[in-house]
Amino acid sequence: MILYHGSNIEIDKIDLTKSKPYKDFGKGFYLSADKQQAQRMAEQRTSIFLEGKPTINQYRFDETILNDNSLKVLCFEEYSEDWANFVLKNRDFNIEQPCHNYDIVYGPIADDGVTFQLRRYKTGMISLEQLVNELKYSKGITFQYYFGTELAISKLKKL
Repeated sequence: MILYHGSNIEIDKIDLTKSKPYKDFGKGFYLSADKQQAQRMAEQRTSIFLEGKPTINQYRFDETILNDNSLKVLCFEEYSEDWANFVLKNRDFNIEQPCHNYDIVYGPIADDGVTFQLRRYKTGMISLEQLVNELKYSKGITFQYYFGTELAISKLKKL
């Protein structure tokens, strides 16, 4: 399969040290099978950094690796309380990161208002069930792939 990473630059070599912590699945390299989602991310990154140009980096990935025992893989097939708790843990500044040891995590993208919604949940303003609903991506369910280790990154082939 082909996976896409939206950026404001061409990425010749993936460098996990440049990844930001406290994202949905932790500090890692994120990709999507949805090219339009990657394009939106590329445009967003370009507008944030005010440099570069929207760039879609493409990688070949053999998805059968997700069932291979040589990698630690976690899959969330839909929005769920388990997914919301995992996102909550990875985005919590009070929890030492990384807070898991998965090589690859696959699951839904959280809506952009995730920080606000997590704060509401932590203060008891909304239930976990409401949190799951609030975090659903407003443009419909879109999945992301998180590659968090050098072993996982080695499974991507730049196109």
